[in-house]
Amino acid sequence: MNPIRRHEMIMEVMLNQKDVTVNELSDKLQVTGKTIREDLSKLEEQGLIMRVHGGAVLAQSDQFGILPSKDPLDKYSEEKSEIALRALAHIAKDDIIALDGGSTTLEIARRLENMPLTVITNDVYIISELVPKDNIRLVVPGGYRVRNMLAGPEAVSYVQKLNIQKAFLSATAVHIEHGLSIYTGDLIDFKQALVSTARQVFAACDHHKFGHTALRTFASLQEVDVLLTDSGLAPETVELFRKAGVNIECG
Repeated sequence: MNPIRRHEMIMEVMLNQKDVTVNELSDKLQVTGKTIREDLSKLEEQGLIMRVHGGAVLAQSDQFGILPSKDPLDKYSEEKSEIALRALAHIAKDDIIALDGGSTTLEIARRLENMPLTVITNDVYIISELVPKDNIRLVVPGGYRVRNMLAGPEAVSYVQKLNIQKAFLSATAVHIEHGLSIYTGDLIDFKQALVSTARQVFAACDHHKFGHTALRTFASLQEVDVLLTDSGLAPETVELFRKAGVNIECG
């Protein structure tokens, strides 16, 4: 098993359990404890986990796009609300938009008016939020369920045939060199399909995600038309991104 796939499997286990021991991972992945410890060290360097005696715990479990089933918006709710309001300023009546899965995009859905609008989404929480808004045409791609997300080749193929005007994407991490990244390969193809299909690409990421890198990059900053964040982002970081040619909105 290659290291990237092994890292993904470790993160899958940890998202389910929140913490894990080296022995558990060694048994599950059928590799030595030494290999697991090396893997955990690399994941810790990326800010995804924290090592503890005999194992590891998640560093920031709410930031992976794939959300817990309970209270997915508890953390950084003010920042997410601020970003959602910025996103709404870009959404107009009769638009065709896509809302990627994630806690910030869920907040966008919660604040959407019940107006004539087409929304494509792969997030079951967002689907549930939008179902009562009967003026919104809800489009749900196929695929298999990965917790609160729909993924797989069916979803990707479906999205690639659509005329999406604006896509709002979530990410685990935002980095000046490594762009937008997430930890699991299950969602890469769907996110990349949104990036390649939409006329305008918006990334909706709170300031806590800046300066970090997750396992898999799905879009470079050059592929993002507007980077939406909150006013908590340090001015020097804002300047750094703008000098790199990134259109960033943060207050």
